[in-house]
Amino acid sequence: MALTDLEPVSRQSTAEFIADRLRVAIMKGALEPGAQLGEAELAAHFQVSRGPLREAMQRLVSEGILHSIRHRGIFVTELTLDDVVDVYRSRSVIERGALEMILTDGRREATYLALEPTVLVMQAAAERGDAAAVSDADQQFHQILVESAQSPRLIRAARTLLIETRMCLGALQTTYDDIREQAQEHATLREAIRSGTPGEVQKLLAEHLDDAVQRLRADQKTLSP
Repeated sequence: MALTDLEPVSRQSTAEFIADRLRVAIMKGALEPGAQLGEAELAAHFQVSRGPLREAMQRLVSEGILHSIRHRGIFVTELTLDDVVDVYRSRSVIERGALEMILTDGRREATYLALEPTVLVMQAAAERGDAAAVSDADQQFHQILVESAQSPRLIRAARTLLIETRMCLGALQTTYDDIREQAQEHATLREAIRSGTPGEVQKLLAEHLDDAVQRLRADQKTLSP
């Protein structure tokens, strides 16, 4: 199990901090779907006792990112195609809800500005053919979109779904034949958030997420059966 992306924590660190580091490792692929989490190895790596580590893992079990098999241990969840569809449908509900709050609460311009760095990073990465960097910026775009609604509950829900999205993609990184198209979709959505009608913006977001499902269906041979 690769642990290079995990940062050691001090003995005073909380179980939630450990859970956050595990989430990052799962999102980045350091802990792949189906991987078993070894308590002794992780406790030594984080330099903590098994108590807070177990609490952290149980938090991720409750979120569905990990699952426990009796007498065997705790594993990173493997997602089926049905799971993928459910993840994106759930994301659509949450992100469209966040977008509605942005559009009705006077947060258009602030959201437009907040999204600029990720769009620029995505466009630059697309031009140099860096699919991994485009995928990272894609995830950051949607995270910032939800955060711009300033709803702690939506943010918490979106965090788990974005991790599961990365688990869906796995080593694929992107489903786009031309990653410049992926960058352009996000640039178009950003501009619509600033000046489009609410109906137009919601339609663009819904189509964007639905298109991702269709692309993943087409590439289902790369997913777990």
